[in-house]
Amino acid sequence: MKAIVKPAKQLLLQFVLLLLVTAGVAQVTQPHLTVRKPVKRKQPMAQPAKIQGSAQFREFSQLLNQASVVFTFPKGFKEVPAVNNEDFSFDYAMQMPGKDFEVWFQVKSQKENWASYERSDSDNGKQLANPDSLYIDMGKAHASTFTGDRNYFVRNMPQNVLDRYNADAGKSYLLNLLDLPATKHYKYALLITLQRNHTGTIVMVCFTNEKDPEFFKNIDRATNCLKFKV
Repeated sequence: MKAIVKPAKQLLLQFVLLLLVTAGVAQVTQPHLTVRKPVKRKQPMAQPAKIQGSAQFREFSQLLNQASVVFTFPKGFKEVPAVNNEDFSFDYAMQMPGKDFEVWFQVKSQKENWASYERSDSDNGKQLANPDSLYIDMGKAHASTFTGDRNYFVRNMPQNVLDRYNADAGKSYLLNLLDLPATKHYKYALLITLQRNHTGTIVMVCFTNEKDPEFFKNIDRATNCLKFKV
């Protein structure tokens, strides 16, 4: 009986070895049948919300198009709600996080006003203001509202600066601000008005608490983000 069991065990062992060898050959000759570990795909990194997606920016973009102005959002800034009340009416605003610096924008198309002005030339009963000079009154009105008086320094924009913005005229106003919640109690501001004849007007107000070299560097970074189309 023992003589019969022993050969049976040997046969069983040989059969198992044959199965193992056959499986190994199959894996070598048919690699596509091998079991592979699932590859973990990298999930795309969450992208920050685009400024262009905000309702405020969409409305601002429409005004930019109407006034033929190009705007590129500058690095280092973030969008903040623009002030729009009975005293201050602005279209868009940005600030530099961690710094006492903010800028407000107001953009107006003068194309319809210019068309009306041209039509009024043939009508002696109408006398309209030249739309290409409205930037002067706009600057004075804003400066008076921010300061409460006419105690501010104003100068004409030099030609090289106008060329940078594709503008025909402009002025700058250095302001000592009233202490107001609407202006977040900023102490100083630089108000800039730019005019492109027959086209539009840009108003920019840069706020700070310190009139130091850093303030004027930030002004350059903030105000270079837009210009009139050629």
